[in-house]
Amino acid sequence: MSEHIEKLLSLASPSLEAVSVLGPHTQSMRGALAEELIGVLGRRNGFFAFESALLVRPYYSESSPLGIVQWNAPKLWKGNYGSSLPDMLCFAEDAFGVQFCIHNATICSFDPETAVLKEIARSIGGWAGWILEDHKVRTGWPLAHFWQLRHGPLRHGGRLLPKVPFVLGGQFTVENLYELNDLEGMRVRADIATQLKACPDGSKVVIRIRRGG
Repeated sequence: MSEHIEKLLSLASPSLEAVSVLGPHTQSMRGALAEELIGVLGRRNGFFAFESALLVRPYYSESSPLGIVQWNAPKLWKGNYGSSLPDMLCFAEDAFGVQFCIHNATICSFDPETAVLKEIARSIGGWAGWILEDHKVRTGWPLAHFWQLRHGPLRHGGRLLPKVPFVLGGQFTVENLYELNDLEGMRVRADIATQLKACPDGSKVVIRIRRGG
């Protein structure tokens, strides 16, 4: 286990689920990165860090926060992005629901407002090091901290969404944030991303946000 993972685990909450649930379901994860991820989950099967700003999902959980198996089900939220969504295994996210995922043997971030993937690292340990290098920016911890001072702890499964989407110039301020269930949050942002898909940069747009479904 890399020193970066050990450091991240030292800052993390207790496991969200019992480690024993890894056994029957591991056949759905393939490749070296998935095996490395399973190794981490074998130590801490899902956890929060940085005052819940960072969520690493447990392997299998049908309650909030959903497990990796449930969260990556094609019909849960990924289908809302349409057929162009890349093949990715999402295993963690920041305070705003930006996904961290395994894609083409790399660890990437997935911006739910734009559906843009960005490569971060070549290993789970490298990703943990990237988080720790600048956790304030890369988890959204400061805003999550101040939002929770004002409104109370985030619920399990709750993420912070901007009232005015960041992609449309919304500010990274407590006043521009509200809490929403992670699943509904992904569906809301999928709606935004698909509406913006055909718009050239700089276009004036009117976004219609449809909740639920």
